[in-house]
Amino acid sequence: MNSTLDLFGFATTPLELISFALAIVNVLLNIRQSHWAWLFAIVSSATYALVFFDSRLYGDMGLQLVFIAISAWGWYQWLSGAASGAQLPVTGLSARGWRLAGAGWLLGFLVLAWFLKAYTDTDVPLADGFLTAGSLLGQLLLSRKKLENWHVWIAVDILYVGLYLYKHLTLTAILYAVFVGMAILGLRAWKNVAAGPAPGAMVLK
Repeated sequence: MNSTLDLFGFATTPLELISFALAIVNVLLNIRQSHWAWLFAIVSSATYALVFFDSRLYGDMGLQLVFIAISAWGWYQWLSGAASGAQLPVTGLSARGWRLAGAGWLLGFLVLAWFLKAYTDTDVPLADGFLTAGSLLGQLLLSRKKLENWHVWIAVDILYVGLYLYKHLTLTAILYAVFVGMAILGLRAWKNVAAGPAPGAMVLK
């Protein structure tokens, strides 16, 4: 059912292909601030959890399960997470928010790397732990429509390209290379929204 197949000279699986397509749609909808992005996030996280399990990327597999829960919360936040009950606006982190985000990433990395090294057979506990913690931070910031989520995703996605190439998940590595470009577009689009449109300007929303 999920047998390896050859695609343009590299190996992949039907499940990885499906996950690839769902993830692309998810990010496109995130850029446009469509709340339906969270539906695609939930489904793609479920399918990618199976892909990562097969590749012994247990941190990433567990991350996808957490993503499902965060996505349900994020869906609610986007629809009614503002204090007024209206749709959540795009905002930036305060200086204190930056410090908390950095500390959270570091703490998450230390805990996850230790857990993966001690209790799993992964061969990349440090990389898996660091990127898993960064992805959790990016998803939480995205859930609250913080502009800085795109900065986190740009850094994480660049590093994921190397990790997935190492794990022979070539299609997923290509996906994350595409994600880098999409995150840059997302950052620009959300900056325009946060700043407010100039007269006669068009913004993605």
